[in-house]
Amino acid sequence: MDWQSLWLTIRLAALVAASLFLIALPIAYWITYSRWRWKFLAEAVVALPIVLPPTVLGFYLLVALGPRSPLGHLWQALTGHSLVFTFQGLVVGSIIYSLPFAVQPFAASFAAVDSRLIAASATLGASKLRTFLEIVMPLSVSGMVAGVVLSFAHTLGEFGVVLMIGGNIPGVTRTVSIDIYDQVQALNYSSASITAIVLLAISFGLLAFVYALNRKVLAVWLWK
Repeated sequence: MDWQSLWLTIRLAALVAASLFLIALPIAYWITYSRWRWKFLAEAVVALPIVLPPTVLGFYLLVALGPRSPLGHLWQALTGHSLVFTFQGLVVGSIIYSLPFAVQPFAASFAAVDSRLIAASATLGASKLRTFLEIVMPLSVSGMVAGVVLSFAHTLGEFGVVLMIGGNIPGVTRTVSIDIYDQVQALNYSSASITAIVLLAISFGLLAFVYALNRKVLAVWLWK
């Protein structure tokens, strides 16, 4: 069991989940309440990582973050090193790859809020920001928690995108999924099995938590 890879993966997933909470909130709010007729195009762009093969997305991210791109060139000028094949590059790529897994649960929970409550808040003179903070967010907690947990779990199992933009550098970009691949390639099935079981247990626990929350099981248990 490569504990260094596990710790790096958990750290990556935590940073991505925290970043997506801040990034996905305004996107999900706009998707839910915007009346722009071409909004479906923006929704399609956000959902693209779900249907695109990871290698395709990873290739475009490699080009977009490379030293010849504007973003990659700016990063290299500021830091002195390339953005690709670094932990920071993994964070950026993983945020894009896991974006729909945060935006879609957020948007679904916002859409489920009773529109009459929002209208009543506006009638009483509350601003859109206050309405969002005091009405929409409290009533959307389960959806927001689901989005954060799903984006965390999705990042744990990344392989294609991580390999394309991060490579396989021990202690820097080697995640658990890449470590499993390396162990299988080396015919070290026992080590790969142990690592896979740990990843499976973590992923199962996270998904069970999300489903329990959505079915109000946790809410009933906490109030007993």
